Amino acid sequence: MEIPKLCDRSTLAPTLNSDKQQVTAAEPASDLSLSQAELISYRREGFLIRPGIFNRSEVRAFQQAAERAAARAHEACAGGSTYHLDGKRFVDVGHMTVQYEHRPGSELIRVIEPVHELTSTFDALIDDVRLVVPMRQLVGADELSLWTDKLNLKRPREGSAFGWHQDSPYWVHDCEHVDQLPNVMVTFDDASEANGCFRVIRGSHQEGCLPGMADGSQLGGFYTDPGAFDEAVQVLMEAPAGSAIFFDLVKDKTIDGFNPANVVTLMTSPL
Repeated sequence: MEIPKLCDRSTLAPTLNSDKQQVTAAEPASDLSLSQAELISYRREGFLIRPGIFNRSEVRAFQQAAERAAARAHEACAGGSTYHLDGKRFVDVGHMTVQYEHRPGSELIRVIEPVHELTSTFDALIDDVRLVVPMRQLVGADELSLWTDKLNLKRPREGSAFGWHQDSPYWVHDCEHVDQLPNVMVTFDDASEANGCFRVIRGSHQEGCLPGMADGSQLGGFYTDPGAFDEAVQVLMEAPAGSAIFFDLVKDKTIDGFNPANVVTLMTSPL
């Protein structure tokens, strides 16, 4: 009997690489649902951290899969289409986009999107009940579909930041239900202020879609105008490796005909 996957990804065209390795998975808790207190906090703050839900063996498998994915993506870029935006190098390979670090001539990858087709480890991670069960509650649906997935890499010394931004300006042009696209980030390493952890502006999802930068650059409009929010209320998403950080949308907050209630987020560089 065929067992259906929890997340419907039938519309994708995978070129999946199978990676056979022995991993001792954590035994999921009997009830993975978000508690009432967690739901209230998420709706108020715009984010929620579930620390250490993946064990050391699983985290090590994620780290190894990330290196395989980066190597495969870099190799595939040789046959891709290269272009530059604001001097930053992008390569499109089919429907996959790879971003390289900003230093001229750098061969270090900073972003791969989507990434699950490059390794079966990440393909399986998408369907992990520890992510799916809470997501069902946040979306308010029993069945889920994958909108996108990506691997953010931040190498020592050269890993670059990603400025304050909301996700809806990127997605609203291709999605009619932005109000149902929360995010979850899984940490593959310990995340701290010292190594450039993810940050959010507490409660910024309640402000709707904030204005972007008007600096004349190609990508400026995707970065949130610093005058539109209070950076002093930022929260560092410090968490051990194997944690899940849920963030973004709160439903029933309509602005200009769609629901873009995103928290403002920042990817910082290592100190």
